[in-house]
Amino acid sequence: MVAQAFRKGYVREVVLPKGHLMKTARLSAFLLVAGLLSACAGPNVVEAPVNLGNFKMGHNIVVADNPQKVPISREADPKDWDDSLTAAIQTRLGRYDGDKFYNLGVSVDAYALAPPGIPLVISPKSVVVVTATVWDDETGKKLNDKGEQFTVFEGLDGETMIGSGLTRTAEQQMEKLSFNAAKRIERWLSDHPEWFALPAKPVEVVASTK
Repeated sequence: MVAQAFRKGYVREVVLPKGHLMKTARLSAFLLVAGLLSACAGPNVVEAPVNLGNFKMGHNIVVADNPQKVPISREADPKDWDDSLTAAIQTRLGRYDGDKFYNLGVSVDAYALAPPGIPLVISPKSVVVVTATVWDDETGKKLNDKGEQFTVFEGLDGETMIGSGLTRTAEQQMEKLSFNAAKRIERWLSDHPEWFALPAKPVEVVASTK
């Protein structure tokens, strides 16, 4: 019941800036060349934990009610996105054992699950766009004023090189994208140690060229 109430509150509370989603046509075209720009990716191996101070996972709420699907994408049930991303986030962030609860809300904004293409010629790449918000469970205060949006790709490996639509099912593509999204969210949290009772990272000073 508590989780359901929090989920409803997250849906009401999160306000994304105008233009937060890529135009469908723009995203579709981008996917045709994105593979060569993606970071290398191997198996879904969860690396050693980073320092997240007093962080302990509270509510893990994923909202995938109405994501934008680009025309070239395979179909995906919103519930499958909900289940896949929730599990990936829990696996990665549920291992932290701090002494303070934080609640995480993540919306699935847009996605494309690559269909079979022409190997090495036209091989659309899979991508998901998500927005994350973190709350202090005790105070109910949001730690980031605006939702933080991430565009996440499957990555480049032996399977995605020729187009994952040829080598992976839609479920496998969602699993990989969810794994990478959870990893990206973990990195984002580690970029804000001040949220978790750690010293803030020093501000980088860019030397003047004058």
